[in-house]
Amino acid sequence: MSNAPLMPKATAVWLVENTSLTFEQIADFCKLHPLEVKGIADGEVATGIKGHDPITSNQLTREEIAKAEKDASHHLSIAISKVRMPEMKPRRGARYTPLSRRQDRPNAILWLVRNHPELKDAQIMRLAGTTKTTLDAIRNRTHWNSAALSPLDPVTLGLCSQIDLDFEVNRAAKDRPAAVIDRGPTLMPAEITTAPEREAPVNESSVFGEQPRQPAEEEEEDLDVNAVFSKLKTLK
Repeated sequence: MSNAPLMPKATAVWLVENTSLTFEQIADFCKLHPLEVKGIADGEVATGIKGHDPITSNQLTREEIAKAEKDASHHLSIAISKVRMPEMKPRRGARYTPLSRRQDRPNAILWLVRNHPELKDAQIMRLAGTTKTTLDAIRNRTHWNSAALSPLDPVTLGLCSQIDLDFEVNRAAKDRPAAVIDRGPTLMPAEITTAPEREAPVNESSVFGEQPRQPAEEEEEDLDVNAVFSKLKTLK
């Protein structure tokens, strides 16, 4: 089984109109159901769809079609493209920023500093394509245009992709130590809750209805009899 061609229904329309292939062969090549191909031939399916020539798009060759027309059991195979796409090399170094976007770079740096304080300086410099001097000036509000700066997402500005931003944020989150969460008061230990209760000491005076004796705050001073009588004589 080969891969499906581009625009399978339009390709099936062209094969039905321009070849003598069976419905099964066309359905197998276009990854459609044979009844759907039959409906295309009857004009019940894919009405209004213009046929797409697979030969001009280098998906089929005339020899392959002719071979399949002679042998109903032959399966059409999609043609291998002779055009080789160059391999994508990983980007190295700082990202090039167009001149039209360079004026928005301080706004992107301010957005990263405010919304992702966990990012390191090297990560912000890599995402926004800036220098350490500019980053410190924006962070310390010593930039010459600090009053007019407004935080803007660097992804929407085209300075970096969302994949790059998520990668740097997740990388910074892994390096950051886990925060200790205060969950409030906890339950008492089992040793305290399951310990037998101690009985309070019984006060005998309270049991028998007697009031407990209060200690005297000050001891009574001894009476001097001679001093008392001398005062009485002075009164006479």
